[in-house]
Amino acid sequence: MNESLRLKPQFDFIALPSLPAGMRLHVASCGDPSHPLLILLHGFPEYWAAWEDVMPWLARDFHVLAPDLRGFNRSDKPQELKAYRASAVAADVLALMDHCGHEQAFVAAHDWGGAIAWKLAISDPHRLRALAICNAPHPYLFARALMENEAQQQASAYMNWLRKPGSEDALLADDCALLERFFLGVSGLGKRKPIWWTDARRAAYREAWTQAGAMLAGTHYYRAAPWYPGQAVQSLNPKDFQVGCPSLVIWGEDDQALLPLLLDGLDEVVPNLRVERLARASHWLLHEHPVVIAQMLRDYFLDQMELE
Repeated sequence: MNESLRLKPQFDFIALPSLPAGMRLHVASCGDPSHPLLILLHGFPEYWAAWEDVMPWLARDFHVLAPDLRGFNRSDKPQELKAYRASAVAADVLALMDHCGHEQAFVAAHDWGGAIAWKLAISDPHRLRALAICNAPHPYLFARALMENEAQQQASAYMNWLRKPGSEDALLADDCALLERFFLGVSGLGKRKPIWWTDARRAAYREAWTQAGAMLAGTHYYRAAPWYPGQAVQSLNPKDFQVGCPSLVIWGEDDQALLPLLLDGLDEVVPNLRVERLARASHWLLHEHPVVIAQMLRDYFLDQMELE
């Protein structure tokens, strides 16, 4: 294949018949299929293109797959709420590995994709060669902060609004005006438009957001979440949340929704851990610093390959 084509995302619908629902994922891919498999997972309210600017920088060393998570953009959208629990979405990732003929893969993830990746690293660490997380809290530390830390409770208050019936309609109203304000607010720029939020990118996001059923499915991730602000949660045992694979955590310190305090105590549940903090980077660090993120991921994963 021509080198330039390998570095440019290609698109396919991949059926996962091993799953009870016969899930079908829309997947962007680039790189040589003979190279190590790297799966990139996006968050809310994004889709595969959260990684669009990062992917070509990784495609020289990895076969890169960036699926639309179930419910988002062009992937299948199950109706039942339980289909959006972390365990169900994590099963999609494992089935995608199986479809590609890989027992193991590198996984990098952001936001809700990070919640799915943490689930895999806790329940199926033998399937992950290594993990990289970008601004997505470890579930034990997030649950604890939502119970005990007032600053994080306030920062996460939007979760309770998203859980309410009809939030999906409000987000789409007035040509997705509220969703666009969400991007601006979490970027920490107030009403100033981020430089990466171009007219072309807004149009592409709007197309993804307005796919039939996509916003309802996206808000279902919050409705299916086991923890949210104000919830009374029974005592959790950190031993039940141990991560069993090498892990890199990259954190934009200007994140307005997920505060840097969520890194405190991370080494207690992630024994093999490296943390990289990015000053002047917000929740949308993949868009703000794609080359920096790509270099960090590439270096870390190649280092882990040498240690295997």
